[in-house]
Amino acid sequence: MIRLGTQGWNYDAWVGPFYPSGTRPADYLRTYARAFGTVEIDATFYAIPSAATVRGWRARVPTGFTFALKLPQEISHERRFRHSSDILQEFCDRARDLGPHLGPILIQCAPSFGPLERPALAEFLPLLDRSLAFAIEFRHRAWITDDVLAMLEAHGVALALSDARWIPRKLLLDLAKRPTADFAYIRWMGPDREITDYSRIQVDRGAELDAWATVLPALVARVRTAYGYVNNHFAGHSPATVRALQERLGLPVVAPESLGEQITLFG
Repeated sequence: MIRLGTQGWNYDAWVGPFYPSGTRPADYLRTYARAFGTVEIDATFYAIPSAATVRGWRARVPTGFTFALKLPQEISHERRFRHSSDILQEFCDRARDLGPHLGPILIQCAPSFGPLERPALAEFLPLLDRSLAFAIEFRHRAWITDDVLAMLEAHGVALALSDARWIPRKLLLDLAKRPTADFAYIRWMGPDREITDYSRIQVDRGAELDAWATVLPALVARVRTAYGYVNNHFAGHSPATVRALQERLGLPVVAPESLGEQITLFG
């Protein structure tokens, strides 16, 4: 199964090109969930959400929709995986409030977190609850070694495949052939943050999407589910990029114009 979505949903610039004109911010998620079956939440990176917030997310999505949550930066960036079992437990307990809507949890390492700090990570990974799905994103090329991949596999942690500037795309496509968990996690990030207008495609990523569309079916044959999330910075307007990838993969596509009925329903 391939589940594709975007990194976040709360973008006013999407009103018009994706959300129907007049869509209220309070209705963004409900509308988004009619087009895509999963989303990555960035807010949990900055703080553990309240129980009320989690209940609100859950109430706005249909059966089968899943949320990917980022592990709090207090664990990965501030404590650098040391002495963090308390906040890890608190976060996981809150994440479970999503019930069947909980998807994978992304551990995003700091760019400065290099292989010299491997002992801290080695002590942290056994703390992860194996009943939850975790993926880890390294932002340092030197982490990609056979022994690190073996360590992740031993703990059932997926290596997040991030199409970004810090890892060559060819290497990513090769890594897609050797998953370290029973699920895969892909992130289409883009090379930089120069794009500030999220209302339209501004960079042609057709060649990159063609390459991924060739690799993803083979990856899915090796895992239970492949989750993939597109950032606005990848091409300018992530919903359009997701649809382009869905089309290449022969997956169902929901056109933005079909979401117009939401205005009537929300009225």
